[in-house]
Amino acid sequence: MSTIEQQAPAINLFPPLQPPRRYLFGPGPTMVDPRVYTALAKLIVGHLDPYFIQVMGDVQQLVKMAYGTSDGATLVISGTGSAGMEAAIANFVEPGGKIAIFANGYFSDRLTEMAKRQGANVVRFEKAWGETFGDDEARDFIRREKPKVVAYVHAETSTGALQSGKTICAAAHEAGALVIADCVTSLGGVPIEFDRTGIDVAYSCTQKGLSCPPGLSPMAMSRRAMDFLSSRTTPSRSWYLDLKLIHDYSTVSHRYHHTAPISMFYALREALMVIAEEGIENRWERHRRAHQSFVKGIEAMGLSFHVPEEHRITTLNTVCVPKGVDEAKVRKRLLDDPGIEIAGGFGPLAGKVFRIGVMGPLATEDNVQFFLKEFGKALKAEDYSA
Repeated sequence: MSTIEQQAPAINLFPPLQPPRRYLFGPGPTMVDPRVYTALAKLIVGHLDPYFIQVMGDVQQLVKMAYGTSDGATLVISGTGSAGMEAAIANFVEPGGKIAIFANGYFSDRLTEMAKRQGANVVRFEKAWGETFGDDEARDFIRREKPKVVAYVHAETSTGALQSGKTICAAAHEAGALVIADCVTSLGGVPIEFDRTGIDVAYSCTQKGLSCPPGLSPMAMSRRAMDFLSSRTTPSRSWYLDLKLIHDYSTVSHRYHHTAPISMFYALREALMVIAEEGIENRWERHRRAHQSFVKGIEAMGLSFHVPEEHRITTLNTVCVPKGVDEAKVRKRLLDDPGIEIAGGFGPLAGKVFRIGVMGPLATEDNVQFFLKEFGKALKAEDYSA
């Protein structure tokens, strides 16, 4: 037997792929529409093929619908939501420039770390995880710091808190600053209203509100942001995430920049078509109704929420773990039978909250009631009673 044969793994050690059936009620990934799975199986073409260029163009137009923008530019990064975050920071935060970050959760901390690595002067307005920023204090912070860029998380995955951006954007523009908004958990399920809010740069992902597998990051940029990019004299420190190059490849000359994941673009196009056919406002309303039903059921169990009602994300709930209950054991019971996945808290919320997503195909009355029944059984098995 040759050395290569000795080193080769036995084929029978690797059975055919057969993933378990899961009900993805976590913060993401979420359930994928069957039409999206079908799109993933379509024949691929080259990343410079005219057909794929058309698919990219279709996706960019559909992303405008999801963000609520008719101006500026949209494009899709070949990478997850964190790649979109890094692209926003690398292209709009220059070394030595001041960025003001509204910090109230894990992903504002990630924004901070990325900005520091770009050599930025980072200033933070900090609040406890789950709290939000009022109009007056947000305005005062920006006026005091006079930054070149302002960043906030619209829907904070780690806490379940929804941050209004209108005053932040107005104050930032008054100070001559650009605004970056993290819309990873809101796009497709919660109104973003990019143009009305005044956002300059937004990034998201595919595996949450868009009900698509992870792997791409849809972005939107205002005319103000595009003007900044075109006038920037120093290149982005990231070649792969250079938005000038990506915009040129995907929208202008279609010259080669990188090999885009063709099948994932097919999937995102189909996911966005599903949303367009439902109607984006109808989709928001469906998620709102599902959230209301979820809240009613959770409160009937005697449980409470980490975030006040007026600041909750309708697609992602942080339910407080009742005293004496081991949240990890509850999650394990749900995963073992009937295969429901939810998430726990982390950072300062570790062991204190369940993070439960109700989005995409699961945002229906029947699915909410199914979850509430199984969640109640798992809690009871861990000796919880309302």
